[in-house]
Amino acid sequence: MAMSVVTRTGSCLIQPSGETPPLAALELSVMDRIPVLRCYARTLHVFRSGGCDASRVIKDALGKALVPYYPLAGRLREPAPGQVVVECTNEGVWFVEASTTHTLESVDYFDDVVTVPYDDLLPEVPSAGWESGEPLVQMQVTEFACGGFVIGLVFCHTICDGLGAAQFLSAVSEFARGLESPTVKPVWSRDFLPPREVLATDLAIPPSLPPIPNYQLQSVNIDILIDRIDLLKQSYNKRTSCQCSTFEAVSALFWKSRTEEITSHDDAKPDSSSLQQTQTLVFFANCRHLMSPPLPEGFYGNCFFPVTITASSESLYKSSLHEVIDMIQEAKGRVATEFEKFAKGEYVDDPFAPPMGYMTLFLSEWGRLGFNEVDYGWGVPVHVIPVQGSAVQPAGILGRLPLPRKGVRLMTWCVAEGHGTRLLKCMKQCEDQCDFL
Repeated sequence: MAMSVVTRTGSCLIQPSGETPPLAALELSVMDRIPVLRCYARTLHVFRSGGCDASRVIKDALGKALVPYYPLAGRLREPAPGQVVVECTNEGVWFVEASTTHTLESVDYFDDVVTVPYDDLLPEVPSAGWESGEPLVQMQVTEFACGGFVIGLVFCHTICDGLGAAQFLSAVSEFARGLESPTVKPVWSRDFLPPREVLATDLAIPPSLPPIPNYQLQSVNIDILIDRIDLLKQSYNKRTSCQCSTFEAVSALFWKSRTEEITSHDDAKPDSSSLQQTQTLVFFANCRHLMSPPLPEGFYGNCFFPVTITASSESLYKSSLHEVIDMIQEAKGRVATEFEKFAKGEYVDDPFAPPMGYMTLFLSEWGRLGFNEVDYGWGVPVHVIPVQGSAVQPAGILGRLPLPRKGVRLMTWCVAEGHGTRLLKCMKQCEDQCDFL
């Protein structure tokens, strides 16, 4: 699908369509202001049907949703070093309308990530740039000849985590379906962590990647059907008499398999030097329930904590899949204690700045964020596609398989170009080593 076949027919700033509180600056939380979150997340949301009114309906619904979510129509400002706020200016979110003569079926609903024309489907920045600052939300709705549509979304991470972004989209979809107000009322509540003195780390440039390496990461989709996942979980229960979650089973399989791939050579056997390397797994735990009292339903800011696990390549290579699941469960069991230390300002090193590089694997779980339940009136998305965030930092996202299949789609860029086939082979071998029932 070439760039020329997508035609952008209009663009504008969508402002709240009703009355909002007086313009003011809203303080962000201690967590919102973490430098590494000063970025934008990009996703594609593929819908099978929508008719010729999708752009108009969603455009109107955006204006209505921005009344209760009026901070998202504002702009970030930094009145003092490290003190980022949201100026509630009601300038609006950026909205682009586009169309194409293609059908979604002709591009297989973008099932193959290698062929997705991201630049065509994500909102284009105006030629004059942003005079007053970049909008916190940017959206493009591309209507396809079949009646389906794709939403290309760009969302400021400083304002919302994944749960918060999905909550906002859910509100937009409810207005699109004719509701007069969102089911979940948005709550700001950015004072859930005690204020602290601005530290040198707050003023530092966000952690940078190591010098550009001599590799490119290969995008790979790894589909794991629900019956296979159930076998993994049953195998763990048989060996340990304990339960494990889908995330724990799949992330253990993924981390162990990737370690075997990057430490193996042409003879598929690791050498002594590669076995001594330190492997790091980083994933993110929702911490809304760990606050006292828990954060209210409707909170849409950042509230999560990075779980970091380190192990030698040798220990991962020699461990069974069940033992790697144990490692992940033990790390998750420490989240409450570690988050409390962070909330009290007792950390010496920044937990949000883990080691970067090829031996660190970042993992996110998207299947339970709520993106897959958003319905603008024509049904939920066929699937949701994350856009690769870094060309050199390995990462994986656990999402759902495109409908109607059930299971997990592991969308990953975690091995050097040309190593994707070997990663898939390692995943299969690791699965086969389990004692399935």
